[in-house]
Amino acid sequence: MGYQSFGSRQTCVILGTTHRRNGHDRYFYILPCRSSEYPQERLVMNVTEAIAHALKEEGVEYVFGFPSNPLFDTGAAEEAGLRTIITRQERTAVHMADAIGRLTSGDEVVAFACQHGPGTENSIGGVAQAYGESAPLVAIPAGYDRAKTDVDPKFNSLVTYQSVSKTCEQLTDPDAIGETFRRAFSAARNGRPRPAVVEVPKDVFWEDAPEDFEYIPSTANRAGVDPESVPPVADALVDAENPVIFAGQGVHYAKAWDELKELAETLEAPVATSLNGKSAFPESHPLSLGAGSKSEPGQLAHFLDECDVLFGVGCSFTETAYGITVPEGKRVIHSTLDPTDIDKDVDSELALVGDAQVVLDAVVDAVEERVDDDRGRFDDVADEIASVKADWLDEWEGKLTSDETPINPYRVIHEITNVVDESETIITADAGNPRDFLAPFYETDEPLSYIGWGKTTQLGYGLGLAIGAKVQFPEKLCINIMGDGAIGMTGLDFETAAREDAPILTIHLNNYEMASYDTPFSGDFADVGKALGGYGERVEDPEEVAPALERAIEKTEEGTPALLEIITAKETELSRPDLE
Repeated sequence: MGYQSFGSRQTCVILGTTHRRNGHDRYFYILPCRSSEYPQERLVMNVTEAIAHALKEEGVEYVFGFPSNPLFDTGAAEEAGLRTIITRQERTAVHMADAIGRLTSGDEVVAFACQHGPGTENSIGGVAQAYGESAPLVAIPAGYDRAKTDVDPKFNSLVTYQSVSKTCEQLTDPDAIGETFRRAFSAARNGRPRPAVVEVPKDVFWEDAPEDFEYIPSTANRAGVDPESVPPVADALVDAENPVIFAGQGVHYAKAWDELKELAETLEAPVATSLNGKSAFPESHPLSLGAGSKSEPGQLAHFLDECDVLFGVGCSFTETAYGITVPEGKRVIHSTLDPTDIDKDVDSELALVGDAQVVLDAVVDAVEERVDDDRGRFDDVADEIASVKADWLDEWEGKLTSDETPINPYRVIHEITNVVDESETIITADAGNPRDFLAPFYETDEPLSYIGWGKTTQLGYGLGLAIGAKVQFPEKLCINIMGDGAIGMTGLDFETAAREDAPILTIHLNNYEMASYDTPFSGDFADVGKALGGYGERVEDPEEVAPALERAIEKTEEGTPALLEIITAKETELSRPDLE
């Protein structure tokens, strides 16, 4: 490095010529500075480094993914202060990013990156799942060189990503780095959270960024509600004889937990949640009906059948086998952040569009103006919920406490509820029976302590969710429950938990088949857990379930991921009461 004078007022720092890094040139340039100042060295960034800088400015902490992508291969992400986590396959990496976006209510939008071609092919399923579950993340897949993007048999991933992302762009001009990534992060953060994709052709990564490149991060904003639409909603809720509130994931994103509780207690109305919204309302509360899903608490169906007005807030009312079925003949009020949800699947009489916290604030104020402090029906409603719930639990007591072998999976769920501290736990279950066994019987009070999902039911989703949760919240016990199909899909990424110091607890319900399908599987997965760097234990005695859970939890507290393989019966009965 040398100095060269340019007149009496300025000097110039000459920062060498060029050198090679990973087979590619990096260029230094001449930076003017005042002679009285310490010269500031500055590199001309290439596109890869500029992207890493943009991610850092957006507040990104993690980049999940799989090589070969220059963000990983050159060390650019780590040099920018980002933690990079490499998974065994791309889908799990997307699931980890998905978890952090949802568990932080969208405050943390993290990035995913992967190789062009096969990397993008493997990742699209994970992006599709995040899209279906409204999870915010920014995906940065590599693409083929610009000259080959559409040349057969190259795979143009941009076209496929477009159908499963909120926005999808290809960065072909280095001058557009800033605006392109601002659009992506703004899309992920604002409105309905969903993945945003920026595909970067692999030759573009090595081009120079603009010499004066500066990144201005995006902003997050709340959408208000039309004040004139609130009074009719308040009138309908106050006039209803048997109102029911149905809360979705939008309540989590808006952090509107207190407002939801205030509305329920002011109206003295019961509250159900979607599976994605589970934990938005404390399930030990006397007015809780639990979460609607393919399998659900008995009191939920009872009150849906009895209600005259159903107020859905922060939900899409999407028709799915994994959500509530709105009975015919009910007055429906629908509040959502996404106006395209209105009347999409369920006809609504009244609608409110806006952020759930803004909406609930306005509705609570309007309802309070219309009711006395005590409407006099809280105890009656709470007593009816308790009575129906008690009858439902009595029906399931035999399975929840069963001594049969192989072990009844409901006994496993029962022991989990008794052993873990729910307030210090984040739990999720995989597609199919693990979800259906867990959702009705595991009660949550702490917001965002349950990662619910189910619109596309992708096998193997839960493992990445649990690892992502543990990365973001290392102080929490993070549990995922898998079946035989799911562990076969993504189980090797248990090694990622060991390698990346994310000591999760994986519970494998092994009944040697996939759900109730006549598809036999086999394997000793406790030994697999040990071989992958964790603690593994097989449980065959129902009396050993609780002690095994305690041993496994102790291992996670010591820093070792644990895999419990519990040999279970082929249980097919689900708690799915029929509406009369």
